[in-house]
Amino acid sequence: MDDDALTTALDIRTEGRREPVRRLEVFSNMAGRRRAWSLEQKLAIVAEAEHCDNLSALARRHDIRTSQLYTWRRELRYACQAQKKVQDAVPQFVPIVADAPVRTDIAIEIDIDGAVVRISAMANADLAAAVVKALRPVR
Repeated sequence: MDDDALTTALDIRTEGRREPVRRLEVFSNMAGRRRAWSLEQKLAIVAEAEHCDNLSALARRHDIRTSQLYTWRRELRYACQAQKKVQDAVPQFVPIVADAPVRTDIAIEIDIDGAVVRISAMANADLAAAVVKALRPVR
């Protein structure tokens, strides 16, 4: 090959002119082709991988790359973790653990500077407010 043919074949121009494509190649039967997999197909292959000892053989059997199989497994794991976080985010009641027996006749217990006031559910609201006001620290 002469040097002029190589120079014209390589795109080393910097001036920004656009020239039409002179040669177009169409590749068929490419190993790296893109295919669309449905969610059901992905889940079936990943489920099959859970009981498979040789993931490379499984990937070859389904005509996919092993890395694609690992990616689908990782995506499924992330989706399951995200679903679990959503379920765990629901507010729940926390059980009470008490050392002393819980008194049911007390509705409110207030601790103000070491003075503890226990107000019964049957107490008069005005009386309870007056007691709490009297225990407030002076500023």
